[in-house]
Amino acid sequence: QLQLMESGGGLVQPGGSLRLSCAASGSTLNYYHIGWFRQVPGKEREGVSCISSSGFITNYGDSVKGRFTISKDNAKNTVYLQMNSLRPEDTAVYYCAARPYGVCESPVPADDWALWGPGAQVTVSP
Repeated sequence: QLQLMESGGGLVQPGGSLRLSCAASGSTLNYYHIGWFRQVPGKEREGVSCISSSGFITNYGDSVKGRFTISKDNAKNTVYLQMNSLRPEDTAVYYCAARPYGVCESPVPADDWALWGPGAQVTVSP
């Protein structure tokens, strides 16, 4: 059974960078599309980015295009989200999720993902 764990969250100043990691165990990510999502209390979950199981297809939400980059390291069984030019409005709990069906599509769907990590807090503040 695939399990996911996010890491790399924290506090950063506006304009700064963070790299989130989504480490998988129990199975290889080669069989799964991976998505990154974020949620602020009281608001709907937002699809941030996704990468296909092959790694060849990536998509981004409009609010992060040009600032965030998703990538995959098959040897480490890990997906990364590099976040640059961070803004206070990027503050949220970030989750990664996996699904062995469907596609990595645009816009990134926020629902219908099979497995979720526990989340990592990202706070962008002076």
